[in-house]
Amino acid sequence: MLAGMARLLVVKATSGADAPERSSQAFTVASTAVASGVDVSLWLTGESAWFALPGRAAEFELPHAAPLPDLLEAILAAGRVTLCTQCAARRDIGPDDVLPGIRIAGAAVFVEEIMSENAQALVY
Repeated sequence: MLAGMARLLVVKATSGADAPERSSQAFTVASTAVASGVDVSLWLTGESAWFALPGRAAEFELPHAAPLPDLLEAILAAGRVTLCTQCAARRDIGPDDVLPGIRIAGAAVFVEEIMSENAQALVY
């Protein structure tokens, strides 16, 4: 649908179970964009950092929302998922702890992505 648009959508998720609707919106928008052929980079920051760990997305529940594990799987399959370096460190999460395909990177990489030509950033 939108594949002809050579744009990057960077979605920063800042919440987890503490703000379930906001968290779900970030994953829903990112996965919908991926399904539409958009280049997507999802950043897990703050409480959403926990979703980088195996099984954590499955613990998330929100009525009338798509299952978070399915959304995360779709994003990992066709986009990029990054866990914030500082957010990981504050939670004692290391590279060997995260789901396959999730990288850990910091603010310099985030700034590089959002400042690239034709990038659009959304923060939830």
